[in-house]
Amino acid sequence: MLNLLIATLRDLLRPSHDLLLENLALRQQILVLQRTNPKPPFRNRDRAFWVVLRHLWDGWRRPLRLVQPETVIKWHRKSWRMWWRWKSKPLQQPGRPRIPWEAILLIRRLSRENPMWGAPRIHGELMKLGYFLHESTVARYMLKRRGRPTQNWKTFLRNHLHETAAIDFLTVPTVTFRTLYVFVVLSLDRRRIVHFNVTTHPTAEWTALQIRQAFMFDDAPRFLLRDHDKIYGDAVVAALDELGIKQVVTAVRCPWQNGYCERVVGTLKRECLNHMIVFNEAHARRILRGYLEYYHGSRTHLGLDKDAPDGRAVEPVELGPVQRRPMVGGLHSRYYRAAA
Repeated sequence: MLNLLIATLRDLLRPSHDLLLENLALRQQILVLQRTNPKPPFRNRDRAFWVVLRHLWDGWRRPLRLVQPETVIKWHRKSWRMWWRWKSKPLQQPGRPRIPWEAILLIRRLSRENPMWGAPRIHGELMKLGYFLHESTVARYMLKRRGRPTQNWKTFLRNHLHETAAIDFLTVPTVTFRTLYVFVVLSLDRRRIVHFNVTTHPTAEWTALQIRQAFMFDDAPRFLLRDHDKIYGDAVVAALDELGIKQVVTAVRCPWQNGYCERVVGTLKRECLNHMIVFNEAHARRILRGYLEYYHGSRTHLGLDKDAPDGRAVEPVELGPVQRRPMVGGLHSRYYRAAA
């Protein structure tokens, strides 16, 4: 465009006959160009030139050869629409504001973790967390369920763990190839082993006595979970009825139905008894007492959110460097902070 303006100013200083001859030569070349390329391409600046020239000169149609006058008018109308589209563009994006993705994920999380919560309840919880959305938006992103919302079995069992205990036996070989039987009573609430004992000849009467000793201070649970072992005979049933405990018997060959106690039995073997050579009953009791001190007070459990059954306080760094206390004869360790 600058070059065209300079050429126009230069032509104004030339003689008129010189301009007429040059105009004749340019028209002849345009006629040749139309024969070889009847539709030459136009750039945006070329279109802008003819749109501006149409407003400045009434005779703009006479020299027009490469396109039709209607084409120039169409260019002008298109430019006008683009201009008003740009001028009418809103300062903000139209429509409702976008919902943050973290808010959508939080709605789904609250809906998944609380199946009995509806849209009003989740909406109120989100307001307390700083997300001010409409209740209909919350309902749109909630998880869709069929039927009435109910709790799952995991939640139901967890709410009744403090009223449930489980019992089981495990065997321990001695140095003289005898077999010792270890009886374990587990409280499912905090995974605490409330009672244990060791014998070489377990009977129903001996097992009933162990159950009475485990719950002798009116702290008997409401339910007791056990398997189909023949040792739980009439004496055990009578002891449970006397204590007001309802027994829940697992199916035949289904140890997973007494999973909490089975895991404790496996823990006692893997972390303690498999690393010891037991001499007699007294030795087995002494070993298990030492391990249960570590199990209840120091060992973290996945099912307790990495806490110990008896509870273990978090020790801040300000208390001092980390110290080690050997437990179970050095088989395990308790780490704590203490001033140097």
